[in-house]
Amino acid sequence: MILIAGTVRFPAEDMPAARPVMARMVTATRAEDGCLQYAFAEDVLEPGLIHISELWRDAAALEAHGAAAHMAAWRAEGAGLGIHGRDLRFYEVDEPFRR
Repeated sequence: MILIAGTVRFPAEDMPAARPVMARMVTATRAEDGCLQYAFAEDVLEPGLIHISELWRDAAALEAHGAAAHMAAWRAEGAGLGIHGRDLRFYEVDEPFRR
């Protein structure tokens, strides 16, 4: 599995317009084959800072995600809203540990 954890930033004043764009992205991505988890979360102390968490079945699923139409829309809409500061880390992981 591939775990992606990181952040992106929007200008704080653009967050009201960014929220529905992010919601569309999350909804479309969660429906993709191989997407095990996908979430955006607004930081409660830093306006405009979005934490991203993704879990993918394998590299092929992640590659297909990168080529999806909603990814192209996300890139275009995000750029229009001033998205910046992208910092994503990719990790290869085993099955999640459960107690």
